[in-house]
Amino acid sequence: MVLREVVRFRRPIPISCYWVDGHLIAHNYATRRRAAAPALALEILDFCTCWRTLDEVFASFSSYPRTELQRLMSLLVKYTLLERSVTDTTSASDRLLATWKVWMPEAAFFHFATKDMQYGSPEEMDKRLLQKAANSPPPSPIKFYADARRTSLPAVVATHPIASLLRERRTWRRFGKQPIDRSDIATLLGLTWGVQKWMRTTLGLRALKTSPSGGARHVIEAYLLARHVKGLAAGCYHYDPDAHDLSLLKRGLTAKRIEKYLPQQSWYRDASAFVIMTAIFARSQWRYEFPRAYRVVLLDAGHLCQTFCLVATALGLAPFCTAALADSLIERDLGLDGITESVIYACGVGTRPRGIDWAPWPDTEKVPPLLPPKFSMRG
Repeated sequence: MVLREVVRFRRPIPISCYWVDGHLIAHNYATRRRAAAPALALEILDFCTCWRTLDEVFASFSSYPRTELQRLMSLLVKYTLLERSVTDTTSASDRLLATWKVWMPEAAFFHFATKDMQYGSPEEMDKRLLQKAANSPPPSPIKFYADARRTSLPAVVATHPIASLLRERRTWRRFGKQPIDRSDIATLLGLTWGVQKWMRTTLGLRALKTSPSGGARHVIEAYLLARHVKGLAAGCYHYDPDAHDLSLLKRGLTAKRIEKYLPQQSWYRDASAFVIMTAIFARSQWRYEFPRAYRVVLLDAGHLCQTFCLVATALGLAPFCTAALADSLIERDLGLDGITESVIYACGVGTRPRGIDWAPWPDTEKVPPLLPPKFSMRG
């Protein structure tokens, strides 16, 4: 006699519900699948907090036709709002998602629901924005109080080297054909992510780096994608900020792969090197058991990126940064689970095109028109 396997159903951990245009939506933000949810669907999801068999569902909702219940259960499974299994054990994915419990649902919803966005082509986006601007001009880039009492400030002291460095920083989208030196990569990584000193505290050793980090947790990891670096084989590397060395994870890196990592941004394919920033969330979650701390993770990445861009500018290189990423593809290639460690931000660098001292538009040698210093948005 062959025993029939008993199928069980359970509501996944990362489910949120909200209204859109009068419709109640159930959203699995880990899978980024969502669907309109009638009242009966919500009752079933509530009932399936723990593993339930189909017979248990039928018994609890006996006032509804079984065919209707089965159809609704199938739809909930299709949209990943219900898990279907022949066992009642906790899945590996659930165990990983449980590490986000202290930041659920607020931070977890934002993080997972915004992964793997679909990006339109630059031409489509430009066309849409031009049409939008014709009917609804963009907000003013500055704010000022016209009726407030004003106090003039002394002129900016521009003689210090940091002043010219800050003013020279630009996001480059075209690059020279020459590779960058391995020594420049070492300087970029060491001054941006490298541990400068260790400090002993009551909570153990803490790393000191050139950029601030919330609680000195330093959640951000750096993965170097090298394409044209003298003395360094093309491939994917992990940067060790303490030993100041690189661990080769994967050999080879093509321009085509870079275009997949940075969708709709073909102008970056000729850069010499890229740094993918990921976050190991447990470092922050251990200390800050509230969702607001997720903001600090993003701020940390921003601090590091600006440091990277300034160091690259000081070296006479052409830096850039982008948040338009194919998150899951990069995570798969780097061997990351995408939950406890996930892609956050990216930056990169190349040599500057010869004879160009300013970052041009991607498709032209022309420099964007610059207005004189005394020009004012106030008119």
